Amino acid sequence: MPALLRILLALSLLIGSPLLRAQDAAPAGASSAPPPPQALAQLRKQLDGIKTTLSGKQVNVPLADLRSMALDVQQRADGIGDALEPQLASLQAKLTVLGPVPAQGAPAETPQMRAQRRQLDRDSNQLKAEIDQARQLSRDGLHLSTQIASLRRERFQTQLGTRTATPFSRAFWSDLRHSLPGDLARLGRLGGDAREALAAAWQPPGRWPLLLCLLGAALVLLFGHRPLGRRLLGAACRRLPDGHLRRSAMAVGTVLSVTLDVGLAALLAHLAVDWNDALGDELDELARALVTTAFFAAYVAGLGHAVLSARRSSWRLPALSDEAAQSLRALPWLLGAAALLLGALERISGYIGASLASTVFVRAVLALVISGLVGLALARLARARRHLLATGEAPVRRPLWVGVLLAALGLGVVLAWLGVVTGYLAFAFFIAWQMLWLGVIVATVYLLAYLLNDACNALLDPKQASGRRLQAAFGLSPSALAQAAAVLSGVGRVLLVLCGVAALLAPFGAGPQELLGRVGHFFGEHQYGGLVIKPGAVLRAIVVFTLGLMAIRAAKRWLIEQVLPHTALDAGVQSSAVTLLGYVTVVVVFALALSIAGVSLQNIAWIASALSVGIGFGLQAIVQNFISGLILLAEQPVKVGDWVSLSGVEGDIRRISVRATEIQLGDRSTVIVPNSQLITQNVRNVTRAGAQGRVRILLPMPLDTDAAKARECMLDALQQHPATLDTPAPMVRLDEIVAGSMNFSAVAYVHSPRDVAGVRSDLLFDILRRFADAGLPLSTPQSMVVRTLGPLGEDSPAVPQPAT
Repeated sequence: MPALLRILLALSLLIGSPLLRAQDAAPAGASSAPPPPQALAQLRKQLDGIKTTLSGKQVNVPLADLRSMALDVQQRADGIGDALEPQLASLQAKLTVLGPVPAQGAPAETPQMRAQRRQLDRDSNQLKAEIDQARQLSRDGLHLSTQIASLRRERFQTQLGTRTATPFSRAFWSDLRHSLPGDLARLGRLGGDAREALAAAWQPPGRWPLLLCLLGAALVLLFGHRPLGRRLLGAACRRLPDGHLRRSAMAVGTVLSVTLDVGLAALLAHLAVDWNDALGDELDELARALVTTAFFAAYVAGLGHAVLSARRSSWRLPALSDEAAQSLRALPWLLGAAALLLGALERISGYIGASLASTVFVRAVLALVISGLVGLALARLARARRHLLATGEAPVRRPLWVGVLLAALGLGVVLAWLGVVTGYLAFAFFIAWQMLWLGVIVATVYLLAYLLNDACNALLDPKQASGRRLQAAFGLSPSALAQAAAVLSGVGRVLLVLCGVAALLAPFGAGPQELLGRVGHFFGEHQYGGLVIKPGAVLRAIVVFTLGLMAIRAAKRWLIEQVLPHTALDAGVQSSAVTLLGYVTVVVVFALALSIAGVSLQNIAWIASALSVGIGFGLQAIVQNFISGLILLAEQPVKVGDWVSLSGVEGDIRRISVRATEIQLGDRSTVIVPNSQLITQNVRNVTRAGAQGRVRILLPMPLDTDAAKARECMLDALQQHPATLDTPAPMVRLDEIVAGSMNFSAVAYVHSPRDVAGVRSDLLFDILRRFADAGLPLSTPQSMVVRTLGPLGEDSPAVPQPAT
């Protein structure tokens, strides 16, 4: 509990300090935002200053900062233009209400209306001019940032190919020895400025804030990580369901806890010194850059610590052995320290204007340190793998991308050391930084991909509460939930990989703003010839289409379960109506998704024209069945539940789709019949329009039978059966007398043709029983005896033959 209180105290200091500083500064210099004309003039002046700096052709110009300034001008100009658009629309609406200027000869306007119209026209023209100026500034800023990016690439390629003296040569150390006193003097002046700022911060108005902020930074740095990690572990165990989601969530929590621990401590230290604006503008900018570097270094350390999970092997994401994880346990912290050292030295060197020799020396050392740490990690991984093979254990099989990544890192280590040895120090530093950046991007994408996959599987698991609620709400089967989890996870991982690729392709030394802009541009509009692709719009269209399908499914289920059962429609009509409504709404949702994706009706017409050619050659049957399916659903000559017979197929219709109809036969097998056959061929619908079933029984009886008594027995059986109808009334007829027997025909009607077989069987049993009780025999087939004379005139055994 005390550790938690210390963290809360530090956070309160962090959150409250800007508010207190704002309150102190508000009375002195509170000013509102400048009006749009003044703001646009300032942006134009800033853009001209950037152009002037570029035209000076200075070698040491910070091009990254200039490009950030140009992009900032572009964004601010876009913001001003977007803010003025609603005002212009409001003025246009007022002019529309006033109407057009009266024509010649028409009644003139009142003076008040004319004055109002002139004022609205002036304001509208002014706003249009300001909007056009803002848009032009935005275009100029974008064009200038593109020029700076090209200049950066050219300068960067020149630096990569520049060869300097190697550390093994006397010239390298001689240049460093001559430039070192001046660099130390400049560094001393920076230290003096920092001491003066610290002394100013120690003055009585800011002494207590300085002490409290430094105390909070120390508490967060020393005691913040472990309590926060334990709290995250407990929350993951209590709140998250059993499964891999706990592991991946804990890994992400570990990264956040380490990053916030170190980053907040650095931010509190910066607030402590700059509480009363003790730092100047340039020194404050340096301090902010160092705080950003601290956040990045902490993120590198926390990311490696979370991925390795040396203390808890059960929470480890990659398939690493305990020996390999333990051997790499200190590597994340060393890489974080190297990243902090790299960023700090780069910022300080740029601030003090360090000499070329000192800059080259620092970059050579950093290249050797980073590449050495990466090489050490690769060596320890290889040693752990060899140890497993020596003990007879089979190491875990690596995925292909892991092998490619390790090979690339090994090649980078070799190239970095070769660059230092041969004098290509800028190239070696670039390779070392790219290895560090590649590791950060890959580890981030790997961790987020695990979290996304585990979250999708946990939320859509039918055994969890969320999965059960989705099943109940949308009627989804467990297999459908599993497929949805796989699709969502796959799409999310693809997007993460694309973001990672966009970050990897960013220019060397790009800042956070440029990285975000590059990722946004990666998902922005791309034109290939006449084809315009908008990944963001395509993603939105996929989301809309998916949500639309889910809504259609829920609406169909609502109709089937709650609305249609309370209507007078039979089951077949209900099924046809729901199916037809589903097809129509799917077409509407698909058209809406195409519209969101940016596909115009003209493009759809071109696609339809192209498809018509294919239809004319190979898709005639499919289109014919599709149209026939729509006709069946609309006209309903047959519907679900009907008993039909066509082309030797007889059974019940179970489903009508847009292509084919499923008919279930008497043996429970299913026949798939194309819809066109139900339209073009003769179809016998046994149960259409509430048809009744007819039971007909044929009984032959001997000639000596009492016909009236036999008729009475059969008629009683027909009338007394509960399933036979009174109207039409049952009847018994004597059809014919043939071959010494009388043939009686008994006919009765039942409610449905489906009842005919069962009622017929019941009536036969009843009639046979009544005949037996009345002593009335049924006729039997006549037989004749055929005798064949043998060779001696003796009779052969008689062979009975049925009569014909």
